[in-house]
Amino acid sequence: MDKMRMESPDLLQIRLEKLAELFPEAITETRGQDGGLKKTVNFDLLREILTGEEAVGDEAYEFTWVGKREARREAARPIRKTLRPCPEESKNWDSTENLYIEGDNLDVLKLLQESYLGRVKMIYIDPPYNTAKDFIYNDKLTQSRKEYAEASGHTDENGNNLVQNTENNARFHSDWCSMIYPRLLLARSLLSEDGVIFISIDDNEVAQLRKICDEVFGEKNFIGSILWKKKTNGNNMGLIPPVHDYILSYAKSIVNIDELGYDVTEEFISKTYSNPDSDPRGPWTTMDLSANHKGPYFGIENVETGEIFFPPNGRYWVFNEQEVQKRIQDGRIIFGKLGKSRPVQKVFASERLESKIRAESWWDKHGMNEDATDECKELLQQSKLFTHPNPS
Repeated sequence: MDKMRMESPDLLQIRLEKLAELFPEAITETRGQDGGLKKTVNFDLLREILTGEEAVGDEAYEFTWVGKREARREAARPIRKTLRPCPEESKNWDSTENLYIEGDNLDVLKLLQESYLGRVKMIYIDPPYNTAKDFIYNDKLTQSRKEYAEASGHTDENGNNLVQNTENNARFHSDWCSMIYPRLLLARSLLSEDGVIFISIDDNEVAQLRKICDEVFGEKNFIGSILWKKKTNGNNMGLIPPVHDYILSYAKSIVNIDELGYDVTEEFISKTYSNPDSDPRGPWTTMDLSANHKGPYFGIENVETGEIFFPPNGRYWVFNEQEVQKRIQDGRIIFGKLGKSRPVQKVFASERLESKIRAESWWDKHGMNEDATDECKELLQQSKLFTHPNPS
């Protein structure tokens, strides 16, 4: 029998969690009156996010660099630009479901906010790795003649100035962080509540990228880091040859992401699943509706008995209130045996068979850089049209 909770919900904690869902970058750690560390709101930063005023205040745990505040303001700064359709350069303009946008990616991300805010299921980006050979966007709208000359005449296809970021630059890491930060802030706002983002990176900036993503998406929304072996020959570079890249993965809200990496066999299905209520969706089993990572906390009412259930002590629901009600209506959340015990999830065998894979397949069956070169050659009859292409 489940133990009764002998205390009311912590409303302050609930409000903090809801605020973290909207502004994860404004949640930090500070020292409380008892001397211990606690999660709290960086109100100066929250004020800057909401008003655009520069943040000042006491020190707190955060990852920062020269130019971070300006990069944050850049993400919120409006632009006077628009997207122009090009039917004459397109294929199957009236029937295609694909969209290819050419332009400065920061501007494009801002323009997409109006039509795609909270609607994108998955984002994959392959930003500059900051290898001292990359060109980093110069996002300043104006430049002096000297500054323009220092850009060495390098521009992208839209005329935006590009500056080569070499290790001799005193702002080597800061410039890269200032480039990626506003783009990730805008990308997060495009993601749906069950959306995910994958970001390719190598050893040069993986540490910085992880800290920035922890701030932008929230540390609890880190899904994992995929290690991708991209080549077999490290060209004798370094004590440990760099034959791998990383793919960092974050969720908009991890409580809306299904489990990954399980191998579900027919034998496992026959032993684990049944269909006592003749559900037309087939055999099913139950799964806990709570988890020990931070998430929504509220009461779920069994409308037939009037009983209200809260998560077990120290745990949280894996879905928000709206999703819970939707799943109850859909028969995917039930109240245990005879409808008299705490709510659980229905998990259908057919869906697990379709979605679960062995994690090892990420290493066993993947492409390398040489495969990408071969693919480009086959598709475009040129093998060196792109620098560092990724295999499909």
